[in-house]
This record gives sequence, structure tokens and C-alpha cells, in this order.
Amino acid sequence: MLLYDLDHRTMETGPRTLMKTNVVVVGSMNVDLTIRSKRLPQAGETIIGGRFSSGGGGKGANQAIAAVRSGADVRFIARVGTDAYGKDLVDRFTSEGIHTEHIVHDPSYPTGVAFILVDEHGENSIVVASGANGRLSPDDVDRAADEVRTAGVLLTQLESPLDAVQCAIRIASEGKTLVIVNPAPAQRLDGSWFRGVDVITPNKVEAEMLTGVTITDDASLSAAARALLAFGIPTVIITLGRRGVFLATARCMQLIPSYAVQAVDSTAAGDVFSGSLAAFLAEGMPIDAAVRLAIGSASLSVTRMGAQASAPRRSEVEEFVAQWGPLIHKGMEDALPHDRSQSL
Repeated sequence: MLLYDLDHRTMETGPRTLMKTNVVVVGSMNVDLTIRSKRLPQAGETIIGGRFSSGGGGKGANQAIAAVRSGADVRFIARVGTDAYGKDLVDRFTSEGIHTEHIVHDPSYPTGVAFILVDEHGENSIVVASGANGRLSPDDVDRAADEVRTAGVLLTQLESPLDAVQCAIRIASEGKTLVIVNPAPAQRLDGSWFRGVDVITPNKVEAEMLTGVTITDDASLSAAARALLAFGIPTVIITLGRRGVFLATARCMQLIPSYAVQAVDSTAAGDVFSGSLAAFLAEGMPIDAAVRLAIGSASLSVTRMGAQASAPRRSEVEEFVAQWGPLIHKGMEDALPHDRSQSL
């Protein structure tokens, strides 16, 4: 079954038909300080040896980079410090073609910093010092209300203060803007918090945190998706890493598999997926096609080092996906390994 509409309010004949290709991202902006080593240290352990690098990061910023490289016209709402880190990050955004007039330079707080450890298999651990990101306010969002209200898509996460995020969702819901929330980092939130959200893109851990459902097999995966649908969110997309994504609406649940690639750094895979998905949906692409192409973006990203540096260009993704051919939509029984003696 091909899913050509998010729900009756979005891509059919309702008032939220997508016509614009612009994406507004409300989110965090960090400097990533990364060390790569053979393995991650245990508690209390020091590991000698590894490679250090620095670059732009933050979930919101990563998603904005992915969106603009996927063809969207992107505006970013955020806060950075007045330090050299903040200036460098904004300059990088400008060079990418992202509109930066709604990035506030805060003289009282430093630019956010993320410390990232990555092992030889591409798995990572991250600690974030939010800095100026934690000062983003509803007033900052209100100053960009016209852009939010008239955007094709609003994309946001939970790495910024929640009152600012909810302000953006409320403003977007007043217009015809499609609202995508990537609920990361994982937090426990009541379902009513997501009022006005059209698409949610949690990973397994985030879906478990939001629903209270431990995902171990196909039955629990579908139960978690149904719980998120019960929040009133029309489209649920649970990302499952190398297994692909689980796409759920009131009418259908499908696993769309990932591409088999050699991962070297999975730091920004989820951000690349959400950012590119926002770009593709903003231009009116059918949901299944948008998800398939976004999986291609994320798959390519894990073959490269870095967060923003790993986000591929639209032409690269289209060529990559074309080489693989169409992905087969699998049944729920293929979503997670489980005991085959237990049926749905």
C-alpha cells in the first residue's frame, strides 16, 4: 500500500495542502568536539589514542543543513553566544544558503558545545553543554512568526526550551504549515503536548520514553506506534537504525527497510533523516517517496565522518537511491528480531 497523504488535513483537499518549499527550523546550534577511538571508554576508564575533530552540530542545526542540501529554502531560529564559536557557526550557515536573521547572538551565555565519542563501528556517546541554546525563548520565536506561519514545514526538536518549541508549533498550526517534531533528546511528555503536530520522528529509545512501551518485537513496535497515533499525531515514523523506519498512520503500518552500507559514524543519521524528510515533504512529495529518499540521505550520511559534514546533497541521494532500485515495503514481522513462536 502506498501512502500518498499524511492525513486528511495535509496532502489531500484540506486546508493544509503543501505548496511551499520553504522550511523553518527551530532548534539548537552547537560546536561538536569529537574524538574517535577503537571503542568507547567504560566508567572511570581513560583511553589513550584517538583522532580529534571539531565542526558544527546541534540537532536543529544538523537538520537545517540536511534540509538545505536536500533542496529546501531554510530559515533557522536559534541562539548562539557572541564568542568565536557562534560567529563561525553562523558564517557556515550563511555559506550554505541558510537564512540566519533569526539567530540571536546572546552576550550572556556561550555557544553550545557537544562532546562526542565515536567507536570504530560508528556508535557514539554524546554529552551536551547547551549554553545559549537554553535561552531560546517564545519571544525569539514570535519575532519570526510570519515566517513560521507561512512556511511549508516547521521542523523542531526537544533540544531547545520546550516553551519556545510549543510557541513555534502553535504559530505554525494557525497557518497551513506542516509540523514535524523530532522528539530528541528523549523526554517524557504528555500526549497533549503534541497538539498541532502532524509528523513525529522518534527513534526506538524516544518512542519507548514517550509511550512507556518497551520495543522488543513486532507487536510492541506496533503498540508503540499506536500509542503515538493516540496522541493525535496523524503520521508516526519510528527510526530503527540499520533496519529502516516504521511508518504508521491510522490506515496502515509498514516497515520501510534501510540500505546496506558500511557505517563509520552514525552521529547525525537521525538528524539527516528528519531534515531531508522535511525538505521532501515541503515540496509536496508523497509520504512514502519522501521517507524512502530520506532513508537514502541517512544511509549515505553514516558512511561519512562528522555531523553536518556527513549530510549529502540532493543529487547524491537521488543517484544513490536510483542505483539501489525501489525498496520493498516489508510487513511488521520483519521490523525487529523476535520469537517466531509468538504471532501477532
